Amino acid sequence: MPRAYDPKLVDQAVHTLQMLAVDGVEKANSGHPGTPMALAPIAFEIFTRHLRYDPKAPDWTDRDRFVLSCGHASMLLYGVLHLAGYDLSLDDLKQFRQLGSRTPGHPEVGVTPGVEMTTGPLGQGISTAVGMALSLKMLAARFPGEDVVSARVFGIASDGDLMEGVSCEASSLAGHLGLDNLVFFYDDNRITIDGATSLAFTEDVAARYASYGWWVTQIDGHDHAQIRAALDEAVAVKGKPKLIVARTHIGIHSPRQDMSKAHGEPLGAKDVEATKRAIGWPLEPTFHVPGEVRALFAERAADGVAEHAAWRARVAAFEQKGGDAPALYRQLVAKAVPSDLFEQLVAAAPAKDAATRVQAGLVEQTLAALVPSLAGGSADLNPSTKTFIEGSASIARDSFAGRNVHFGIREHAMGAIMNGMALAPGFVPFGSTFLVFSDYMRPAIRLAALSHLQAVFVFTHDSLYLGEDGPTHQPVEHVAALRLIPNLDVVRPADALECAAAWAHAMARTKGPTAFALTRQKTANVARPAGFDPRVMLRGAYVLSEAEGGAPEAVVVATGSEVELALGAQRALAAAGRRVRVVSAPCWSAFEREPAAWRDAVLPPGVRRAVIELGRTDAWRGVVGLEGLVIGHDAFGLSAPDKDIQRHLGFTVDAVASKLGAWLRT
Repeated sequence: MPRAYDPKLVDQAVHTLQMLAVDGVEKANSGHPGTPMALAPIAFEIFTRHLRYDPKAPDWTDRDRFVLSCGHASMLLYGVLHLAGYDLSLDDLKQFRQLGSRTPGHPEVGVTPGVEMTTGPLGQGISTAVGMALSLKMLAARFPGEDVVSARVFGIASDGDLMEGVSCEASSLAGHLGLDNLVFFYDDNRITIDGATSLAFTEDVAARYASYGWWVTQIDGHDHAQIRAALDEAVAVKGKPKLIVARTHIGIHSPRQDMSKAHGEPLGAKDVEATKRAIGWPLEPTFHVPGEVRALFAERAADGVAEHAAWRARVAAFEQKGGDAPALYRQLVAKAVPSDLFEQLVAAAPAKDAATRVQAGLVEQTLAALVPSLAGGSADLNPSTKTFIEGSASIARDSFAGRNVHFGIREHAMGAIMNGMALAPGFVPFGSTFLVFSDYMRPAIRLAALSHLQAVFVFTHDSLYLGEDGPTHQPVEHVAALRLIPNLDVVRPADALECAAAWAHAMARTKGPTAFALTRQKTANVARPAGFDPRVMLRGAYVLSEAEGGAPEAVVVATGSEVELALGAQRALAAAGRRVRVVSAPCWSAFEREPAAWRDAVLPPGVRRAVIELGRTDAWRGVVGLEGLVIGHDAFGLSAPDKDIQRHLGFTVDAVASKLGAWLRT
């Protein structure tokens, strides 16, 4: 049951949060004080009324999650986490925005205890929270009648969050699915950096969210009675996500109240003093926390510890029932995979030639049977991306036991929702669309990489060979652009065996996302040399075909569908007496992590290098060097059948062999 607090103590706690934010921004001489000041009453009520947390066990599986979508208000989150008893000291707060601190400018998961996701790019927080709520619903649906999954997701979003298109996409899907474990406040402070929101934003947010299928109410965000009543009602509502529209005043109590200047710069010594005098707050010391406020939050933390203990008891009773359910629960929470997953997927690699989107889809079916945590879907492209899990239901309102998620034509939201699923227990998410549409998803993919999330982005139609749809749909720069994202592994497999390795790689990679680039057109299952060890595929690049007749005079590196082309050119060159080694490089970033000895064995120093990949050539020039050759394409595509494009661009065996031969003669 929520506790009742003396109103004067509540005001004191709220002022503590407000002034911790002001002092932190002032000391850093950088940051956003106005929004934390406005939102302090709401944060107080969320943390002291309904949020279930145990500060000594911040990773408790069934805790409620709190997402501050407006990550620029990070000092509010740091202040409340400090008061709530997380391992975040006053000294940490004093190091706000400093090098190596646990209190960076925007919250980062894995850096600060209690921070559930990395927020900063507006719209990502509320959209990712939708994924968290979805994953929790899916996990609970697998154990009906067992009170072991009851976590909810609370959060606060700003004007900026709700202006960004990604939040519209995600909120629409949340309403469609009726995610009633999701409760968000909208900070309606009517101020942006440029000035009043009315400069560019006059829509009726409450009506918009009601049209999405959300339960909506409107309150004064500084009236604690209204906040409590709205929270209580929202938590009780079933069948809909909830939005509480809270009218607030940015920079409240300060001389900059309701001014854009309160948003993104310190108040300054004069206005800080005026603010503290206005609320009766001591001018010194800074970062002041009254003992009564600490005691209040300590009591609330004790409630969380007790709730955590009660949950552990329920899980223990569940375990004692025996049967398959407890084992499945453990497997899902751990996102466990079989120790021999790679071997099983390699054994399941289809022998028949096919497009790699088809090969990867067939391997995925075996993977899904072995790993119950695998779940996801497409942006309305299942017939093309081949990612639908056969034999499993689709997720729908009031029906969350399946594994197929229909994201709709919402690529950006798909990426953010996948991130939320990755952050929550239970599932390793995948999402699929055409590679060219990775542009719509890039902010979410970047956050997945920054946050070290295990998510699998399955992109098909990976080159100009998708053909007649033309240059609007033909990716040229996309593989290269994705490779530029740190901690994202981009895998472009050549055939079924490399597709099996790609899925095994993604499932073993628990600290970062993986992106596949798969063909629309048929590719051949290439021959491997005698004694081939399939595990070398996991090393990112490997010798697929050795030069005939002695040491290689050149190494040709190829990826995806161009591997088959490289092998054909190698045979043609061998007939002319040229010794060329062919290297398949499905995942260049994985290859770069290998020891120097392996890299030198695959690409011997001093041996000339060429690369074949139907896309932008720029990045490969650093691999081949000044004397090297890159056979690619640095312009947009063409609307024509794929075979015509191939001939027109010179991506035939004869044309490539001719280019390589001319280069070798120089």
